[in-house]
Amino acid sequence: MQYTSDSDKITRDYFDSLLVETRYVDAVAPSTRMTLFGETFHTPVMTAALSHLNNTRHDGMTVYAQAAQLSGAVHWVGMGSESELEEIVATGARTIKIIKPHADNQVVFRKIEHAVKAGCMAVGMDIDHAFNSEGGYDNVFGLPMKAKTTEELADFVQAAEGVPFIVKGVLSVHDAEKCLKAGCAGMVVSHHHGMIQYAVPPLMVVQDILSATGGSVPVFVDCGIESGMDAYKCLTLGAKAVSVGRHLMPLLKEGAESVARRIDQMTAELAGVMARTGVGTLEEMDASVIHRRAF
Repeated sequence: MQYTSDSDKITRDYFDSLLVETRYVDAVAPSTRMTLFGETFHTPVMTAALSHLNNTRHDGMTVYAQAAQLSGAVHWVGMGSESELEEIVATGARTIKIIKPHADNQVVFRKIEHAVKAGCMAVGMDIDHAFNSEGGYDNVFGLPMKAKTTEELADFVQAAEGVPFIVKGVLSVHDAEKCLKAGCAGMVVSHHHGMIQYAVPPLMVVQDILSATGGSVPVFVDCGIESGMDAYKCLTLGAKAVSVGRHLMPLLKEGAESVARRIDQMTAELAGVMARTGVGTLEEMDASVIHRRAF
């Protein structure tokens, strides 16, 4: 098979290369309930840390949060104003705020402080927006970015004052070990939908990352997840939960109920695979049901 530099296509092909065996004997009707940072949710299918959805509809960011709340899912949010974040949290959605790696750390500290005060259940940083494609530091909507050191990440962890700090954009054991050293409470394995060409599929490195970190913090998978089967494969290989973004975006125009309906459908699809592979709870996931054909 010929592959292009399109990381999203490579990721999709990797998902589709993973095959699942069935296990019916002694199987039971499954539960998809998930506990994260001491809170319980109906599903491990989470929204992704999107931004600027007001370009889709004027209240897009709030509608996105409302959908997560309706589905009992964890909600993630990216860039946006303080007032927008407060509106999102006010929907009742348990929200994780992801902050860009601003060159000025004081900007990062202010955003962490506001997210904590606003009532976010966790806060974190999107480390893969540090550089542009030409080797210089990135600039996002006129805002200068810069790569962060392990020591700086540790400072951000401390600034969160006990609220879990998560790093998004981990795609290697190298970065996972650095994040763990900094005291991060979780990691999102992601290539930001092709931030770099020929990116390793997030699901391909999850088990290596879990082995390196000893499973001491939850690991989440982002990029290309479109179904309950995709979610199942991630969870079976060790992910705590998955983030779904682009797959849900077209439904925003129809309102929160439409987005929530798809999250619920994906959760039901996940439960269907769990039932047919002998998995009663998310804690019982068994990677030995996965077989890989030639990739």
